[in-house]
Amino acid sequence: MPTFPNRRQFIKASTALCGVSLLPIDALLAVAPRSRHILLRSGWQTENIGDIAHTPGVLVLLEKYLPDAIVTFWPFYDYLPDQEVTMLKQRFPKLRIAQGKLDAAGQASTPELEAAVASADFLLHNSGPYMLAWADAEAFHKRTGKPFGVYGVTYGHWVFGTQEKETLSKARFAYFRDSVSLAKAKQDGVNAPIMEFSPDAVFALDVRNEPAADAFLKAQGLESGKFLCCIPKQRFTPTWLHVRKNRPLDWGRNNRNEEMKEHDHRPLREAIIAVTRETSLKVLICHEDETEMSIGKEWLLDKLPADVQKKVVWLNRPWTLDEAVGIYRRSAGLFGNEMHSPIMCIANGIPAIVVRWVEQSSKGVMWEDIGLKEWLFNFDCEDDTKRLVPTVLALAKDPAVAKAKAVKAQAFALSRLRQTMGEVVKASQPA
Repeated sequence: MPTFPNRRQFIKASTALCGVSLLPIDALLAVAPRSRHILLRSGWQTENIGDIAHTPGVLVLLEKYLPDAIVTFWPFYDYLPDQEVTMLKQRFPKLRIAQGKLDAAGQASTPELEAAVASADFLLHNSGPYMLAWADAEAFHKRTGKPFGVYGVTYGHWVFGTQEKETLSKARFAYFRDSVSLAKAKQDGVNAPIMEFSPDAVFALDVRNEPAADAFLKAQGLESGKFLCCIPKQRFTPTWLHVRKNRPLDWGRNNRNEEMKEHDHRPLREAIIAVTRETSLKVLICHEDETEMSIGKEWLLDKLPADVQKKVVWLNRPWTLDEAVGIYRRSAGLFGNEMHSPIMCIANGIPAIVVRWVEQSSKGVMWEDIGLKEWLFNFDCEDDTKRLVPTVLALAKDPAVAKAKAVKAQAFALSRLRQTMGEVVKASQPA
């Protein structure tokens, strides 16, 4: 019996034997096409629910726009908590997970990663502070000859440098999550075939734990729609306090944090005081990164007047991403010094105010890019620190107007994500 190297030749031979081709060859191939296999490089760290959110965010998009695709999640971070795996498997039961590393030649360190690399049609690098896995994209492309794309990253921040510059030019597409990054990449000569703005993938996030959220509100005396969330953050995340990372203390960054802690958190306290005294709303002090729990108490709660403290709840334990989203959905809005909890809120039509500074890169500019300029605050500018309290208070006093603004931004972000996923569909087509 003759053998055929691929399905196309088999179909041609079969129809020739029959003496007639019943359908055009492309139509025949479409009858039972091979499912494309996308290798998703994501999962930058696990101490931060904002980083965890990248993965389910883009998986929602892949599920919607490529429902028949096989997707293998390749975590960047070696440690993947059981609760994160459980959350992903519950929401995306067909998801495959392959851990391990690639060397420069593209050889995998584990059998499951070896199988994933060998069978993948496309590597998708997920949203992040820069193209963290640029070397992995290079190795994948070198070994397989298959394409890769970059989806919603920041570029050019002085903390991270531009080591990924040459790799970005080799991508089928390079989407940047803020307009400053896009302009910087073009200025630096990055020349991928498609270079455009696309919001962070977390704008598509839909995971949530409703029972856990309801239980939390009941235990803390909070009512749905009658509280705001507030998140503190230091200029530099003190990764030396991350239990699993075990990094040495960075005295320079620590000193900068101490220098700016009052400057960066006094406006948040003033907003909490104004909201609790001038409205019926309470405030939940919460966190994205595990290191923010302690500063929520020390830099916010403990410095509030006694009458205000009675209307404030401090989250004094870690929480999972899906529990956090469930609670955000029940809030009247959020304000604070983090980035991805506000994105989670807008993804669910909940108002959110973002504070940024130079140490946080240009990612906050995406708030302006999606139409929320009035809710973006640059705390390196004193005029912005002064307008925070009235803006938070306006959100609290007129929730309907704030909600409409959030929903409009949500619609814009999802529309843009839909457009950019069209390029993912094209680029990941099996050869």
